[in-house]
Amino acid sequence: MRLSIIIPCHDRTDLLAACLRCVLAHAPEDAEIIVVDDASLDRKVALAAEALPRVQVLRLPKRGGFCVAVNAGVRHARGDVVALLNDDTEIQPGWAEPALRHFQRPEIAAVASLILAWPRGDRIDSAGDLYHPAGWARKRGRGQPLEEPYLRPGPIYSACACSAFYRRSALLAAGGFPEEFGAYFDDVEVGRRLRQAGCEVWYEPASRVLHHGSASHGRTPSPEWMAQQSCNEERLFWRHLAPAASWRFIPLHAVLLLGKAWLRWQEDRLRPFLAGRLAAWGELCLAMLAWRLPSHQHHPAGPPP
Repeated sequence: MRLSIIIPCHDRTDLLAACLRCVLAHAPEDAEIIVVDDASLDRKVALAAEALPRVQVLRLPKRGGFCVAVNAGVRHARGDVVALLNDDTEIQPGWAEPALRHFQRPEIAAVASLILAWPRGDRIDSAGDLYHPAGWARKRGRGQPLEEPYLRPGPIYSACACSAFYRRSALLAAGGFPEEFGAYFDDVEVGRRLRQAGCEVWYEPASRVLHHGSASHGRTPSPEWMAQQSCNEERLFWRHLAPAASWRFIPLHAVLLLGKAWLRWQEDRLRPFLAGRLAAWGELCLAMLAWRLPSHQHHPAGPPP
């Protein structure tokens, strides 16, 4: 089972260099390594990656964001399994093999690595993703010490795309990563799509990665990024709400929104929070309108002639 490793990168050649050093040292020798240059300034990502052996470069002419870059890499890849890596990660020895063994089971579509906080690796950054149908997603084990139950493999909701393995055919069949998300919560949406298709997502703690963290958006994210995060989180709730039985979660979701709005107001971040939610609700209204229009067109008012 051949592995393709996909590393999207926009401008951070310093972190990318450390990431690629670890990939070249610890990834399987026959693995395909693809750096997706997301329209970096002066082609600096492409130039840095091309200087290394075994590394292919796929350059995008226009910056599209994480999801666009991932999908371009997945389409370009030739492996049966694709592994996504953030450019601020450093894989550890034995990273690939334990995860790849799970794909011997045909129902497995994705495997999450154990992502540890750089540099010591004594705290968990992510042991997969959790999702509550009231509209609450979070990283499993975030900030916890490396101990039980995070040392046992098992099923999870979705794989954190910071370091995640996907059966390429299943990911393509699910439509790839949601490009409208840009970044953040996109991996949870992929998990939803895979589960909806009858697939399973697994967690493998023997597949380990160090993650620098806060490198993408900093410790004080921009209002634009916060609005995108808020919008994507709201999108997730309504997309998960398809089964009729799930409508009982709407009151709980409303309480959750009020609580989050209060916290964002305390942090002086209420405006981007509300902007993101309003954008998601606008999309929902347009989608409902588009869904209703065909029925009116096929069933005009008034009795037949």
